[in-house]
Amino acid sequence: MFDLHCHFLPGIDDGPDTLSDALDLARAAVADGITHSVLTSHVDPERYGNQRSNLQTAHADFSKHLAIEGIPLDVRLGGEARLCPELIDLIADDQMPFLGEVDGWRILLLEFPHQMIPVGSGRFIYSLLKLKIRPLIAHPERNKAVMAHPDKIHEFTDAGCWLQLTSGSLAGRFGPVAQSVAFQLVEEGWHCIAATDAHNLTSRPPLLSEGRDVLRTRYGEAVAHSMVVERPGQILGLQTV
Repeated sequence: MFDLHCHFLPGIDDGPDTLSDALDLARAAVADGITHSVLTSHVDPERYGNQRSNLQTAHADFSKHLAIEGIPLDVRLGGEARLCPELIDLIADDQMPFLGEVDGWRILLLEFPHQMIPVGSGRFIYSLLKLKIRPLIAHPERNKAVMAHPDKIHEFTDAGCWLQLTSGSLAGRFGPVAQSVAFQLVEEGWHCIAATDAHNLTSRPPLLSEGRDVLRTRYGEAVAHSMVVERPGQILGLQTV
Protein backbone atom coordinates (compact mmCIF):
# COMPACT_ATOMS: atom_id res chain seq x y z
CA MET A 1 0.00 0.00 0.00
CA PHE A 2 1.05 3.58 -0.69
CA ASP A 3 0.34 6.32 1.88
CA LEU A 4 0.25 9.81 0.36
CA HIS A 5 -0.36 11.74 3.58
CA CYS A 6 1.55 11.34 6.84
CA HIS A 7 3.54 13.42 9.29
CA PHE A 8 6.71 11.50 10.22
CA LEU A 9 9.48 14.11 10.06
CA PRO A 10 10.40 14.95 13.66
CA GLY A 11 10.22 18.37 15.24
CA ILE A 12 8.91 20.43 12.34
CA ASP A 13 5.11 20.38 12.69
CA ASP A 14 2.50 18.70 14.88
CA GLY A 15 3.84 15.23 14.12
CA PRO A 16 6.46 13.44 16.27
CA ASP A 17 8.77 15.51 18.45
CA THR A 18 11.73 13.14 18.42
CA LEU A 19 13.59 10.98 15.92
CA SER A 20 12.85 7.93 18.04
CA ASP A 21 9.11 8.56 17.81
CA ALA A 22 9.40 9.19 14.08
CA LEU A 23 11.20 5.88 13.53
CA ASP A 24 8.51 4.10 15.56
CA LEU A 25 5.89 5.56 13.22
CA ALA A 26 7.83 4.25 10.23
CA ARG A 27 8.07 0.80 11.81
CA ALA A 28 4.32 0.81 12.44
CA ALA A 29 3.65 1.78 8.83
CA VAL A 30 5.75 -1.13 7.57
CA ALA A 31 3.99 -3.49 9.96
CA ASP A 32 0.67 -2.33 8.53
CA GLY A 33 1.72 -3.24 5.00
CA ILE A 34 2.69 0.24 3.78
CA THR A 35 5.68 0.18 1.45
CA HIS A 36 5.80 3.86 0.42
CA SER A 37 4.98 6.91 2.54
CA VAL A 38 4.93 10.52 1.34
CA LEU A 39 6.09 12.75 4.19
CA THR A 40 3.62 15.61 3.97
CA SER A 41 4.67 18.06 6.66
CA HIS A 42 2.46 21.11 7.04
CA VAL A 43 3.25 24.02 4.75
CA ASP A 44 1.38 26.80 6.51
CA PRO A 45 3.16 30.16 6.78
CA GLU A 46 1.03 31.26 9.74
CA ARG A 47 2.04 28.27 11.89
CA TYR A 48 5.14 26.63 10.39
CA GLY A 49 8.02 27.94 8.31
CA ASN A 50 8.25 24.81 6.19
CA GLN A 51 9.02 24.89 2.49
CA ARG A 52 10.83 22.68 0.01
CA SER A 53 14.35 23.73 1.02
CA ASN A 54 14.15 22.78 4.71
CA LEU A 55 11.91 19.77 4.08
CA GLN A 56 14.42 18.31 1.61
CA THR A 57 17.10 18.43 4.29
CA ALA A 58 14.81 16.83 6.89
CA HIS A 59 13.71 14.16 4.41
CA ALA A 60 17.30 13.25 3.52
CA ASP A 61 18.26 13.00 7.19
CA PHE A 62 15.25 10.82 8.01
CA SER A 63 15.93 8.55 5.03
CA LYS A 64 19.48 8.07 6.30
CA HIS A 65 18.21 7.01 9.71
CA LEU A 66 15.68 4.60 8.19
CA ALA A 67 18.56 2.92 6.36
CA ILE A 68 20.69 2.76 9.50
CA GLU A 69 17.83 1.17 11.43
CA GLY A 70 17.01 -1.24 8.59
CA ILE A 71 13.41 -0.03 8.27
CA PRO A 72 12.21 -0.98 4.76
CA LEU A 73 10.01 2.05 4.09
CA ASP A 74 10.40 4.08 0.90
CA VAL A 75 9.79 7.69 1.93
CA ARG A 76 9.09 10.44 -0.58
CA LEU A 77 9.03 14.18 -0.02
CA GLY A 78 5.71 16.01 -0.13
CA GLY A 79 3.84 18.66 1.78
CA GLU A 80 0.36 19.46 3.05
CA ALA A 81 -0.37 23.00 1.90
CA ARG A 82 -2.84 25.13 3.83
CA LEU A 83 -5.02 27.19 1.51
CA CYS A 84 -3.65 30.73 1.85
CA PRO A 85 -2.51 33.56 -0.46
CA GLU A 86 1.17 32.89 0.32
CA LEU A 87 0.89 29.50 -1.36
CA ILE A 88 1.06 31.09 -4.80
CA ASP A 89 4.38 32.71 -3.92
CA LEU A 90 5.78 29.41 -2.65
CA ILE A 91 4.79 27.75 -5.92
CA ALA A 92 6.32 30.55 -7.97
CA ASP A 93 9.58 30.22 -6.00
CA ASP A 94 9.59 26.40 -6.46
CA GLN A 95 9.31 25.97 -2.70
CA MET A 96 6.15 23.82 -2.64
CA PRO A 97 6.80 20.07 -2.65
CA PHE A 98 4.21 18.26 -4.78
CA LEU A 99 3.11 14.65 -4.39
CA GLY A 100 3.83 13.72 -7.99
CA GLU A 101 2.58 14.28 -11.51
CA VAL A 102 -0.21 12.64 -13.53
CA ASP A 103 -0.71 13.36 -17.24
CA GLY A 104 1.21 16.62 -16.99
CA TRP A 105 -0.63 17.83 -13.89
CA ARG A 106 1.31 18.38 -10.68
CA ILE A 107 -0.62 16.99 -7.71
CA LEU A 108 -0.84 19.23 -4.65
CA LEU A 109 -2.12 18.03 -1.28
CA LEU A 110 -4.28 20.99 -0.24
CA GLU A 111 -5.90 21.50 3.16
CA PHE A 112 -8.84 23.75 3.96
CA PRO A 113 -9.22 25.19 7.48
CA HIS A 114 -10.95 22.56 9.61
CA GLN A 115 -13.92 24.72 10.55
CA MET A 116 -14.90 26.05 7.13
CA ILE A 117 -14.27 26.52 3.43
CA PRO A 118 -13.07 30.12 3.10
CA VAL A 119 -14.85 32.57 0.81
CA GLY A 120 -12.99 32.74 -2.48
CA SER A 121 -11.68 29.17 -2.29
CA GLY A 122 -13.19 28.37 -5.67
CA ARG A 123 -11.30 31.22 -7.33
CA PHE A 124 -8.11 30.10 -5.64
CA ILE A 125 -8.59 26.55 -6.92
CA TYR A 126 -9.06 27.84 -10.47
CA SER A 127 -5.81 29.82 -10.19
CA LEU A 128 -4.05 26.55 -9.34
CA LEU A 129 -5.72 24.68 -12.18
CA LYS A 130 -4.56 27.35 -14.63
CA LEU A 131 -1.01 26.47 -13.55
CA LYS A 132 -1.66 22.78 -14.34
CA ILE A 133 -1.78 21.99 -10.63
CA ARG A 134 -4.49 19.55 -9.57
CA PRO A 135 -5.45 19.88 -5.90
CA LEU A 136 -5.88 16.68 -3.92
CA ILE A 137 -8.08 17.98 -1.10
CA ALA A 138 -6.97 16.59 2.25
CA HIS A 139 -9.57 14.92 4.49
CA PRO A 140 -12.68 16.79 3.26
CA GLU A 141 -14.89 14.44 5.30
CA ARG A 142 -13.44 16.02 8.46
CA ASN A 143 -14.09 19.62 7.41
CA LYS A 144 -16.95 21.04 9.49
CA ALA A 145 -18.62 22.76 6.53
CA VAL A 146 -18.54 19.57 4.44
CA MET A 147 -19.72 17.48 7.38
CA ALA A 148 -22.76 19.75 7.67
CA HIS A 149 -23.39 20.00 3.91
CA PRO A 150 -21.46 17.38 1.89
CA ASP A 151 -22.55 18.94 -1.39
CA LYS A 152 -20.26 21.92 -0.64
CA ILE A 153 -17.38 19.84 -1.97
CA HIS A 154 -19.03 19.56 -5.39
CA GLU A 155 -17.74 22.97 -6.50
CA PHE A 156 -14.22 21.61 -6.19
CA THR A 157 -14.72 18.11 -7.53
CA ASP A 158 -16.63 19.50 -10.50
CA ALA A 159 -13.65 21.76 -11.20
CA GLY A 160 -11.31 18.75 -11.26
CA CYS A 161 -10.04 18.36 -7.69
CA TRP A 162 -9.39 14.91 -6.30
CA LEU A 163 -10.18 13.87 -2.73
CA GLN A 164 -8.00 12.27 -0.05
CA LEU A 165 -10.08 10.52 2.59
CA THR A 166 -8.62 9.55 5.94
CA SER A 167 -8.31 5.82 6.58
CA GLY A 168 -9.37 6.42 10.18
CA SER A 169 -12.52 8.23 9.03
CA LEU A 170 -13.51 5.21 6.96
CA ALA A 171 -12.94 3.04 10.03
CA GLY A 172 -14.99 5.31 12.31
CA ARG A 173 -12.11 6.81 14.33
CA PHE A 174 -13.38 10.37 13.73
CA GLY A 175 -17.01 9.63 14.53
CA PRO A 176 -20.12 8.59 12.61
CA VAL A 177 -20.59 11.85 10.71
CA ALA A 178 -17.09 11.86 9.22
CA GLN A 179 -17.48 8.18 8.37
CA SER A 180 -20.85 8.73 6.71
CA VAL A 181 -19.55 11.67 4.67
CA ALA A 182 -16.52 9.64 3.60
CA PHE A 183 -18.79 6.84 2.39
CA GLN A 184 -20.96 9.35 0.53
CA LEU A 185 -17.96 10.80 -1.29
CA VAL A 186 -16.82 7.34 -2.37
CA GLU A 187 -20.33 6.43 -3.51
CA GLU A 188 -20.70 9.64 -5.53
CA GLY A 189 -17.89 8.39 -7.71
CA TRP A 190 -15.35 11.17 -7.18
CA HIS A 191 -11.67 10.40 -7.66
CA CYS A 192 -10.84 9.40 -4.08
CA ILE A 193 -7.78 7.92 -2.44
CA ALA A 194 -7.29 6.80 1.17
CA ALA A 195 -4.32 7.88 3.30
CA THR A 196 -3.49 7.78 7.01
CA ASP A 197 -2.71 11.42 7.93
CA ALA A 198 -0.67 9.76 10.67
CA HIS A 199 0.82 11.95 13.40
CA ASN A 200 1.44 9.54 16.30
CA LEU A 201 0.92 5.96 17.45
CA THR A 202 -2.08 6.65 19.67
CA SER A 203 -4.83 8.86 18.28
CA ARG A 204 -3.45 9.22 14.71
CA PRO A 205 -1.60 5.99 13.83
CA PRO A 206 -0.27 4.98 10.39
CA LEU A 207 -2.97 2.37 9.78
CA LEU A 208 -3.99 2.27 6.13
CA SER A 209 -5.14 -1.35 6.35
CA GLU A 210 -8.15 -0.50 8.51
CA GLY A 211 -9.53 1.84 5.85
CA ARG A 212 -8.72 -0.66 3.11
CA ASP A 213 -10.55 -3.41 4.97
CA VAL A 214 -13.67 -1.25 5.40
CA LEU A 215 -13.60 -0.35 1.71
CA ARG A 216 -13.13 -4.00 0.74
CA THR A 217 -16.06 -5.12 2.89
CA ARG A 218 -18.38 -2.34 1.82
CA TYR A 219 -17.47 -1.84 -1.86
CA GLY A 220 -15.33 -4.79 -2.91
CA GLU A 221 -11.69 -5.48 -3.65
CA ALA A 222 -11.49 -3.32 -6.79
CA VAL A 223 -12.49 -0.11 -5.00
CA ALA A 224 -10.22 -0.83 -2.05
CA HIS A 225 -7.26 -1.55 -4.32
CA SER A 226 -7.86 1.58 -6.37
CA MET A 227 -7.85 3.80 -3.28
CA VAL A 228 -4.78 2.43 -1.46
CA VAL A 229 -2.63 1.12 -4.33
CA GLU A 230 -3.67 2.00 -7.87
CA ARG A 231 -4.53 5.70 -7.63
CA PRO A 232 -1.81 6.67 -5.15
CA GLY A 233 0.67 4.60 -7.14
CA GLN A 234 -0.26 6.52 -10.26
CA ILE A 235 0.52 9.80 -8.48
CA LEU A 236 3.89 8.42 -7.36
CA GLY A 237 4.68 7.10 -10.83
CA LEU A 238 4.80 3.48 -9.63
CA GLN A 239 3.77 0.37 -11.48
CA THR A 240 0.88 -1.33 -9.67
CA VAL A 241 -0.72 -4.73 -10.08
